[in-house]
Amino acid sequence: MPDAVRSTRFRVALTAFVASLIALGVVSAWLVADAQNRLENGAAQVARARAAAIVQVLNTGAKPVDLRLLVRDSAYEVTDQAGRRLITCPGLRHGSIAPADGFQRGDSVTVLRPGDVDLAMEESVGCQWILGRNVEITETRVHVAADTSGDSKYHIYAAARVDESGQAALDAVRTTLLVGVPVIAVAIGVVAWLAVRRALRPVEAIRAEVAEIGAHDLSRRVPAPGSADEIAKLAETMNTMLARLDTAVTRQSRFTSDASHELRTPLASLRTQLEVLLAHPDRLDWRDACRSALLDITRLQDLVADLVLLGKLDNAVPARLTPVRLSEVVESCLSGRQGVRAEIAGDPVVPGDRGRLERLLRNLVDNAQRHTRTGVTVSVSTVDGGCLLTVTDDGPGIPAPDRERVFDRFVRLDDGRARDEGGAGLGLAIVAEIAQAHGGTVEVADHDGGARLVVRLPSAGTRS
Repeated sequence: MPDAVRSTRFRVALTAFVASLIALGVVSAWLVADAQNRLENGAAQVARARAAAIVQVLNTGAKPVDLRLLVRDSAYEVTDQAGRRLITCPGLRHGSIAPADGFQRGDSVTVLRPGDVDLAMEESVGCQWILGRNVEITETRVHVAADTSGDSKYHIYAAARVDESGQAALDAVRTTLLVGVPVIAVAIGVVAWLAVRRALRPVEAIRAEVAEIGAHDLSRRVPAPGSADEIAKLAETMNTMLARLDTAVTRQSRFTSDASHELRTPLASLRTQLEVLLAHPDRLDWRDACRSALLDITRLQDLVADLVLLGKLDNAVPARLTPVRLSEVVESCLSGRQGVRAEIAGDPVVPGDRGRLERLLRNLVDNAQRHTRTGVTVSVSTVDGGCLLTVTDDGPGIPAPDRERVFDRFVRLDDGRARDEGGAGLGLAIVAEIAQAHGGTVEVADHDGGARLVVRLPSAGTRS
């Protein structure tokens, strides 16, 4: 039960119930009050009209005593200036409709109590029609209009009741609203609960599916509803996130497996050499053994450095990008290298981290030099508002099916490039990560008689 009370369905249903109850209650109360006010105003207008008619009769010279014959269908009372009753509707003989605090021109309300009215008198037929018979047994609220005759000798009071049929209809409406408004509010709350439950059903399906997805089963996807609403967008976002997680976990797993394999090989070689040296110190040249061990340690250092760099590239882009001249990057990387020729067109400038751009070019040139036959060419140019950095060799080339895979981590091809004695398959992966971090791309372009790798970088001022 507490879970149901805390649920979104219950909160929305409760909010709909309370809001509809308040809104319908306020509107209903205003309508009833307005209708009651109209009935009251109608009764007051009738009382004023009756008072005006009696004043008109008295202004023609008639005496108050003559009103019993001249005025039949009206509840009235006439007093002198001192407040003494001169004539009244016969049925009011035991009561009075005149205000107790004296004469005041205008409208007022008087309550007639049981015993104030005697409608059994034969002369009271006019009062019966005006006041109604229930005035004998219940309190009766009447509107009284007070006026004076033209000569100011008489004070005239005329009474009228609210229309009985209208009041009965209004009372029926009031009773209906008192019962109906809560019922309608409950119905609105129930409809809101059902609507929210139906709307949240896909969310529950998404939640249940996500709850069953484990770290080793990221290939599963949440069900996406056929609608184009926010829930469908949520499902699409969840599936996109799961796809990214699946890719990241798969890549991380493969990376860890490959890294452990690459680390295991030099470690095993180093251990074997040390064990053999310790077991047969008189049969091996310790200098040759140390040189071989040093090569393995160097290989381990290079591999660890590459892994650390890839980890940094995975986590963030360079913090500060400054304008870098590619001609200076090429000059720094090619200084002291043999068999590498540079071709620079113009003075291309890119926003980036100079150290990482130098690492990108160094990896490309190292890779090309390991597989070239005669030499390597590095060219820099500007094309369509961007900068091109191209490294070309005349080695065995890269087969078309492997031109995308070659930028994956720990990938070494099975052709002539597999004769790499020092690389672990991370050089081109680092190139791809650095290029991407600088808003650029790297690809293997078509080239006869070797491999051509092209890096595209945005020029300074064009990077979005």
